Amino acid sequence: MIKPNGVHHIAFMTADMKTQIEFFTDVLGCHLIGLFDMHGVPGGLHGFLHLADDCLFSLVQLPAVKDVPIQLGVTHAGSGSGTSAPGTMQHLALKVSNREQLLAIRDRIRKKGVNVFGPINHGMCQSIYFAGPEQMALEIAFSDEALDPKVWIDPTVLAKLDINAEEAARYMAPDDYSGEGGTVPQPPIDPAKPHLAMAEAAYRAVMGMPDDAIWEKASYAEPPVKVG
Repeated sequence: MIKPNGVHHIAFMTADMKTQIEFFTDVLGCHLIGLFDMHGVPGGLHGFLHLADDCLFSLVQLPAVKDVPIQLGVTHAGSGSGTSAPGTMQHLALKVSNREQLLAIRDRIRKKGVNVFGPINHGMCQSIYFAGPEQMALEIAFSDEALDPKVWIDPTVLAKLDINAEEAARYMAPDDYSGEGGTVPQPPIDPAKPHLAMAEAAYRAVMGMPDDAIWEKASYAEPPVKVG
């Protein structure tokens, strides 16, 4: 069965790339491993910090973002209990392996002068909570074992969301599909489905291009620095 197997990178918008890099390297100890002009986005800058070999934290700085105000309750939740607009990130939980590491990273955060509270035991994980620059709501957590849906899917919450038994069973066991070798064609544009926020003509042009043409015209495979 084919499905995503983790997070490759998650990207936060920033108006101050340097301050964010300083925070994530100094306070959290993440190594800066990528910093370059954003591919295909004039004036954009893209940064990458190492969480694990297959999991990166990313920052995006665009020229116009300096003019976009942070509005708690709209653009940002500000904490793990705050509200923000639908589709936005409410908080980000980073991972450590055990309680010893959780307390050690709490020590590091406090040693750098940043307030952090916890751990709190949620049963399915233990967590600490703190803020990052530009009103980021951050958490660091670990789990002793994988979540068991038999005990962590609450029937009363299914009812609150009007999810019936058939739907719940389907959500817990999606259809088994392994792909068709990349041969499935682009479907017609259906307004009822989610779509990227692009000018309509440009969006239709991109979605109408052959996959090989997208690969050929939109790829930026060369790193910015030549070595060797």
